Amino acid sequence: MNVPFVDLYAQHQELRTELDDAIGRAINSSAFVGGEAVARFERDFASYCGLVHAVGVSDGTHALILALQSVGVLPEDLVLTVSHTFIATVEAIVQCRAEPIFLEIDSSDYTLSPLALAAWLEANCRLDEGGVCRHLQSGRRVSAVIPVHLYGMSAEMEPILDIARRYNIKVVEDACQAHGAWYTFGDGRRVRAGSMGDAGCFSFYPGKNLGAMGEGGAVVTNNAATAAMVRLLRDHGQERKYVHRTRYGVNARLDAIQAGILDVKLSRLDSWNDNRRSIARYYREHLAGVPNLQLPVEPENRYHVYHLFVVLVEERDHVQQQLQERGIATGLHYPIPLHRQQAFADYPAAQVSLPVTEHVASRLLSLPMYPHMTEGQAEYVVQALRQISR
Repeated sequence: MNVPFVDLYAQHQELRTELDDAIGRAINSSAFVGGEAVARFERDFASYCGLVHAVGVSDGTHALILALQSVGVLPEDLVLTVSHTFIATVEAIVQCRAEPIFLEIDSSDYTLSPLALAAWLEANCRLDEGGVCRHLQSGRRVSAVIPVHLYGMSAEMEPILDIARRYNIKVVEDACQAHGAWYTFGDGRRVRAGSMGDAGCFSFYPGKNLGAMGEGGAVVTNNAATAAMVRLLRDHGQERKYVHRTRYGVNARLDAIQAGILDVKLSRLDSWNDNRRSIARYYREHLAGVPNLQLPVEPENRYHVYHLFVVLVEERDHVQQQLQERGIATGLHYPIPLHRQQAFADYPAAQVSLPVTEHVASRLLSLPMYPHMTEGQAEYVVQALRQISR
C-alpha cells in the first residue's frame, strides 16, 4: 500500500462541481481582482472566526507582514516569537525591519511557553513613563509577540494575553496552521484560534485545512482601524484608485478565483476537521505504548484540528527511511530551528540557547494526515511503525 502525506485530489473530487461553478462565475464576471467573490469570502470567514473583519490577502506571509505593520510594529522594534515555526513567522518581522527575539517552547505542546515569555520580559524590559515596553540594554521598543498555533492547535493563549497586556505589547496570532481550532478560557469562553489577539493571520496554501488552489491568506480582527490599514496596505496604499495614503503599500490582494474556491471549501471545513480528528484518534489509540515514540498532546482547554500529526521518535531519520520503503510518505516540521539557520545567524537573538526547541526538532516526524484518509491507510501506518519499533 502507498500512503501519501496529503491527498488534495480526493478533496477536490468531492467538490468538483461546486469548484467548477465558482471558477465559472469568476470567468463569466471577468472580475478577477477584488469584487463580490472576495467580499463574500471575507464576510463568511470573519463570521466563521467570530469576528467583525477579515481581509483577504495574497498569502499567509503577507498576512503576517501587513498585520504587524497595521498594529504598529515599526523599524528597529523587537518582536517576540518562537524559533520552532515555519520561517514565514520570522520573515514577516524582518520584512517590517524589526528584529526577532526567539523564545522557548513548551515541552508538551511545542508552542510558545508563557513562562519563557514572562521570564524574558521580566528580566529584560521595563515600561517607560509613557507606558511603552523598552528593552533595558538597548532602549528599543518591544512592540509585539507572535504566538504560533502550531500543527492545528492553539498556543496557551490566556496567560500569553495577560502577559502582553501587562507589558502593553500587541498580540498577532500566527494561525496559519489552525483553521477551525478552538481555545477555551478559564471563564468558559470558547474562541477560535486567530481571534484572540489584536490580529490573527491565516495562510490558505493548498495543503492547509482550508486551502486554496494556489496562494491565499487573510488577516482577521475586531479592530476597524487595523482592518482598514491592512486593506490599504494590500493594495498599494490606496484608499481609492490612484489616491495613495502611504508609500509602504504592496500588491498583496487575494484574487477572486481563490476567494470563490475558499468559500466553497469553508462550508466543508468543520466536517473535514472532524475527519482529521478521527484519524488522530485512531493513531492515538493504536500507537499508545509503542517504544521510543511520543504522541502529541491535546489539553482539555484546546480543540486540535490536526493540520499535522507530529510524533517524536528516537532515530528519526532511520524511522522515516523505513516508512518510505514501505510506501508511507512523511514530513519534517521543522528539523532546523530558525535560531540555528544561516538566515538569522547575524542576529544577536540567534545565539540563544533553546534546549527544548532543539530536542523537539531533532526527533519530530509528521505522519500522513488528511481528511480523506481511510482507516485502512491509518492502520497500515500504525502497523509499519509498530514493526519498525520492535
